[in-house]
Amino acid sequence: MVKPADNLLEVRDIHTFIGQFHILQGVTVQVPKGSITTLLGRNGAGKTTTLKSILGITPPRQGQVILDGEEIQGRRTYEIASLGIGFVPDYRAVFRDLSVEENLRIAERKPGDLARHQDFIFGLFPDLKRLIKLRGQQLSGGQQQMLAIARALVADNRLLLIDEPSEGLAPVLVEQMMEAIQRLSEETTVILVEQNFAVASQLAKYYVIIEEGRSVQGGLMADLLKDRETIQRYLGAA
Repeated sequence: MVKPADNLLEVRDIHTFIGQFHILQGVTVQVPKGSITTLLGRNGAGKTTTLKSILGITPPRQGQVILDGEEIQGRRTYEIASLGIGFVPDYRAVFRDLSVEENLRIAERKPGDLARHQDFIFGLFPDLKRLIKLRGQQLSGGQQQMLAIARALVADNRLLLIDEPSEGLAPVLVEQMMEAIQRLSEETTVILVEQNFAVASQLAKYYVIIEEGRSVQGGLMADLLKDRETIQRYLGAA
């Protein structure tokens, strides 16, 4: 078990409702600093809602969300984001009528953010530098996903929440995306939601399995890979 002092983020027994529906019914996640932690589970288990609860988009009614020792649940989403949390949603949310450069610039929290980080961003995603003047609607799905992640790197974020980055991508682009996420994890801490277990297991050092709105198991990915029974039971992966 990771010691609390080593955790950048701790989610403690959160319960989240969407309307009258009790979606999260006790989710606990520990996210060690400088790591990739993946949330695993079947479709509808509550993984994306967990990310949104951390950010306050769907605020938990019960439980704690602690960032670097500071409770953040109950704050507004923009206040939580300003503490250094970036979010890459599964729907990408690229502004279709804006250029790649404009999409990046609107992600600045402070003037000059993009200038400070552009070498790192374009090092991860060299295609974006080449496509800098193209509008969002002119990009392929893979290029839009790269842009979505790049926007989360413009400001000084110490934690990135990345939701389903490989969804809908061709295998060659999945490989590129995996390489980029691995490289950016050397600079920041990552929580990854990824339905493709093969991708998640190669990227993440730690995991938490969520089943029907509850966290049921967590630990080192290396240990999970040896436990085929658990993988089959909760993930349906061979």
